[in-house]
Amino acid sequence: MAKNALAAHRQRRKRQGLVRLEVSVRESDAPLIRQVAGELNDPERAAEFRSMLRKQLSPPVPTFKELLERAPIGGIEFDRDRDLPREVEF
Repeated sequence: MAKNALAAHRQRRKRQGLVRLEVSVRESDAPLIRQVAGELNDPERAAEFRSMLRKQLSPPVPTFKELLERAPIGGIEFDRDRDLPREVEF
């Protein structure tokens, strides 16, 4: 009977879109991980908290110039002096 109750519980959680996750962390970090999980399960604060986590944990998006500088092309200077505007007569 205990197996059936456990299976029913897991099926119910699965229908709710939840998955069981097991992680190994230092004992001192366990309360922090529990707090993070609790925030993500709070319907009123989950979206804001999830957004904050994504901003903090995702790597910064490089600019186009940074991508070009990292590219394996040699001998190209990407920095240049600013051109002064020329006078144009109309």
